[in-house]
Amino acid sequence: MRILFVHPNYSAGAADIAGNWSPAWVAYIAGYLKAGGYQDYQFVDALVDKLDDDQLRVAIREAKADIVATTAMTPMIYTAQRVLQIAREECPNAITVLGGIHGTFMYKQVLSEAPWIDVIVRGEGEAVTLNLVRCIDEGRWPAERGKIQGIAYLDENQQAFATPAEPSIKDVDSIWPDWGVLEWKKYIYIPLGVPVATPNMARGCPFTCSFCSQWKFWRDYRVRDPKRMVDEIEELVKVHGIGFFILADEEPQINKAKFVEFCQELIDRDLGIHWGINTRVTDVMRDEDLLPFYRKAGLVHISLGTEAAAQLNLDRFVKETTIEQNKRAIQLLQQNGIVTEAQFIVGLENETRETLEETYRMVMDWGADMANWSMYTPWPFSDMFTELGDKVEVFDYSKYNFVSPIMKPDNIDRAELLDGVMANYRRFYMRKMLFQYPWVKDPFRRRYLLGCIKAFLKSAMERRFYQLGKQNYWGPTFKKFIRFDYDKTRSKIVEPDHNAWKKAPAAKRPAVSAVGMAPQACGGGGLLMDEFSGNATATSCKPGGCGGGGTQQLPENEVFVSVPTVPKAKAQAVQEA
Repeated sequence: MRILFVHPNYSAGAADIAGNWSPAWVAYIAGYLKAGGYQDYQFVDALVDKLDDDQLRVAIREAKADIVATTAMTPMIYTAQRVLQIAREECPNAITVLGGIHGTFMYKQVLSEAPWIDVIVRGEGEAVTLNLVRCIDEGRWPAERGKIQGIAYLDENQQAFATPAEPSIKDVDSIWPDWGVLEWKKYIYIPLGVPVATPNMARGCPFTCSFCSQWKFWRDYRVRDPKRMVDEIEELVKVHGIGFFILADEEPQINKAKFVEFCQELIDRDLGIHWGINTRVTDVMRDEDLLPFYRKAGLVHISLGTEAAAQLNLDRFVKETTIEQNKRAIQLLQQNGIVTEAQFIVGLENETRETLEETYRMVMDWGADMANWSMYTPWPFSDMFTELGDKVEVFDYSKYNFVSPIMKPDNIDRAELLDGVMANYRRFYMRKMLFQYPWVKDPFRRRYLLGCIKAFLKSAMERRFYQLGKQNYWGPTFKKFIRFDYDKTRSKIVEPDHNAWKKAPAAKRPAVSAVGMAPQACGGGGLLMDEFSGNATATSCKPGGCGGGGTQQLPENEVFVSVPTVPKAKAQAVQEA
């Protein structure tokens, strides 16, 4: 049974400007298959290798696989569908498989658009994929496909059919990735010039915020044993030469006890590894006394879901944080030698040139080392999407990438919005490059920040950043030449049954109108989970703050956060990866 995994060649020019992120989904899926007795697999990274259709066609043909599998978050779905279309043409007898968050919820639309896809793996991918491979290997496909939980396919009448969900893998420590499936020389983190990995310590989130899809996808929250997690980090360092990693968790500090144990284990083993996380402002303040300890464990970069510059917008986003808290958290991190990155959401209907300017002035006042401005992106499988109604005008999924303006502000056009964001980037990083980064006293922080500006400038010169080349943006005097090239032939999105996979109790997550929705993913930063197997990839997503009341709450002795009655801001991701 020969299996070919393919990562689609889709890039949005956001998180991936820092380098080529290792596609962890394939490592976790492959490792689970290997433990189940299947290890005749190979991997083609069409993104990193920049394969066009003809080159991909050759690679698939030469693989002579029995199964061709790929993954897709929302913006890469068309590219993933094309991968499997080529696979059908080149290997007509192979079973074509799609995994990921988009197919999980939008399987009816996907199968109607791409009937050459034999099966969609829904939700957490490892167990479902293993069961699928066994069914095919033992000759029970397609006769017994209806017995496989967690899949969707076209039945004999060409109607989309989904089987019941596969139970989540409760023992997440039983999942051991095969990181050897990747060619690590390809995955370099530009700021430090070292290979980078994106493992995850926890799956899911205990909160059920209305504009997020992560809690729906994973359905419950599970944390790995910290020692087992560091075993994986040690393998990455000693076997594969990893020099940097980012935890792909929604918000790693949710379980404070395990996070502290994880840091202590890293200190005890002295692996010399640096790493980063996405987290929440209030968690930084909660752990003020532990920040030196976290830095000692190698934590050098934290992305914060600050989201907005005005308290009015923070309240609108249901962030339950204040401007003062954002500033204080950034100060605390910098005092402890940790690089700080502030995340902002822009592009809602009330956006103006003045509100964009406000975010710039505020982040300069806060003194954050880095800043990101992400275009608001509505996920069609989030509860919030229903509330937005006709405000969603763009149905081209390839633009649901956090850099293309999906929503149109009431008082400025999309070109003005993009120009305002670019003006913020230009001013912010020019000042940092001239007046901060070269003069930082701490040698590591200085090298790291200069490496970050190197990555930023490289992507800007290549016009990959924010898809500037594709959007034909050359500067403020050329706004009329900007083209977003939305595919207007795409029909209006038919929403899935939001409660078919998992439902949030209304008492835990009260309804909020579209005006009060926060559009960021949990944690903050530039990664989103790539849900074929539950790991981050470097797509365009920039997750933000986390919180809210959920159905899978941790025991009180393990949760060290305040859980108020009104949900905190959270949205998908990255993944998005």
